[in-house]
Amino acid sequence: MSRVPLSVLITTYNEAENLPACLESVGWADEVLVVDSGSTDATAAVARQFGAGWIVHPYESAARQKNWALPQLRHAWVLVLDADERVSAELAAEIRAVVAADGPQDGYYLQRTSFFLGHRIRHCGWDRDAILRLFRAGRGRYDDRMVHELLALDGRSGTLRGALFHYTYRTLADYLERLGRYTARGAADLRRAGKRASLGALLLRPPARFCRMYFLQHGWLDGIPGLMLCTLAAFSVWLKYARLFEPAPAAADATLPGLASAPQGLDSNATQPVAVRRTTPVEEASS
Repeated sequence: MSRVPLSVLITTYNEAENLPACLESVGWADEVLVVDSGSTDATAAVARQFGAGWIVHPYESAARQKNWALPQLRHAWVLVLDADERVSAELAAEIRAVVAADGPQDGYYLQRTSFFLGHRIRHCGWDRDAILRLFRAGRGRYDDRMVHELLALDGRSGTLRGALFHYTYRTLADYLERLGRYTARGAADLRRAGKRASLGALLLRPPARFCRMYFLQHGWLDGIPGLMLCTLAAFSVWLKYARLFEPAPAAADATLPGLASAPQGLDSNATQPVAVRRTTPVEEASS
């Protein structure tokens, strides 16, 4: 089967375990570029084994890393992935059709199916996870934020139906290891926005997040994994706002690599630039 004239961008940091399945799921794309933040594991060897392009670029933030990488790509259509995501066969067929038709839309939302601790999460707000990841080159750019970066699309958007599988945190240790970095960057974004430490936010926002995810978004239907996710989400919110009571860290402390993405909201078709929030389980938990 001929390769599709599509550029796939994957940003990585120590993703040797996740990367093989991700690369295998896009083996039909003509260009796959891995932009790494200085991994110390076998990520580079895995990328080369699958014939992917490999560039090491110093990490400042997820948005800046992607914005730097986008001009390096050579095809007219771009697909942005995280290493813990896999393109299903149905989604691959849809993407092939989009690239071949080259129709009036300039970007497409992908329907993401997420797994937490090995369990599929069907509620908790993750059941409405549509993310803008496929777009024409030159029509999309991420805004400059430490976390929750927004992708602005200059043009019209559509939606594809095939699943983008997201195998997020496999263990609690993985979640907690990343939690510190996410909340530090979230607090840095709050400071940049002029937010100050607030006892009210510390007391009210965490239980509000738990109630929203567990009760209003039916997280209880996801059983023990749902309860764990909602509880960790509330704690993540508490920790982000608690960090505002700390002295502001040095800039370098907030630019460590190693964060990926997850569930967020759905925007409708648009003719003006569309800002799309992109989150991860910890990011969703800490907003």
